[in-house]
Amino acid sequence: MSSNNRPSTKEHFVAPFEEAELGAVDSVRAEGKPTNLYLDAWRDMRRRPMFYISATLILLIVIAALFPGLFTAEDPTRGLLERSTGGPIPGHPLGFTKQGYDIFARIVYGASTSLTVGFLVTVLVVVLGIVFGALAGFYGGWIDSVLSRAGDIFFAIPYILAAVVIMSAFSAHRSVFVMAMAIGLFSWPSTARILRAQVLRVKESDFVMASTAIGISRFKILMSHVLPNSIAPVIVVTTISLGAAITAEATLSFLGLGIPNTISWGGDISDAQSLLRTHPEVLIYPSIALSVTVLSFIMLGEVVRDALDPKARASR
Repeated sequence: MSSNNRPSTKEHFVAPFEEAELGAVDSVRAEGKPTNLYLDAWRDMRRRPMFYISATLILLIVIAALFPGLFTAEDPTRGLLERSTGGPIPGHPLGFTKQGYDIFARIVYGASTSLTVGFLVTVLVVVLGIVFGALAGFYGGWIDSVLSRAGDIFFAIPYILAAVVIMSAFSAHRSVFVMAMAIGLFSWPSTARILRAQVLRVKESDFVMASTAIGISRFKILMSHVLPNSIAPVIVVTTISLGAAITAEATLSFLGLGIPNTISWGGDISDAQSLLRTHPEVLIYPSIALSVTVLSFIMLGEVVRDALDPKARASR
């Protein structure tokens, strides 16, 4: 046999490798707890100090609104002129208003009005926003045109101005529900727009096309698949909107359009504005209570937003 036909005896170099490491690349973890967007968000929030701070503040405010007697035994409607604008004394840590009311008691009892109106407004905004946004985004066509134009009409009207007009027109029938309707009926379009955009994105997904191919009705697809995968931004907006609703209630009370015979932080701020130079603490204390409450919901909304955004979680 000639030398040209002999098989080559040259050795080939093979890079060393570890079989365990190579196998780990292609392996699939079968063990471990199942995960999803909301479970990942909850795990992320539990690692954020801001979540615990905002949640603790909100919990205290809610308890004060539901059970004010746990924080003070003073009657917030009992005013004595001899203690007008008086300073702190034992049992009255923040002093007294111009009418002789206990400031701390009025702050505690005022939380109930603000949170009640804020909660009702938020419920109304979420219901209207989900209905209009989901139907407009999923069905499209003339339904989208009609609902979107209706939302544009309400969006063009400042909800504070609309609430002022409604509360003035129904001055003889002011109540928590009337104020909630006055604010909520004109503040839902932003929620509807956000949800509509999410629904438009999600409805083009493969799992929606697969559900349509196997004959599931469109409404069932919307409720079972599209809406649950589109609701995350609405949760964030709802948390922040609650703080905005509390601010709106305080604004109406400050303007004298609040609920009669109820204690409100906005009303107390309005009554104390004439004392800003001589006794500023009478105005500052309810202002701090309002600011801390609104800030707590905004902080919680920021935490929820970052937790529900996978990109934001990955960047930290």
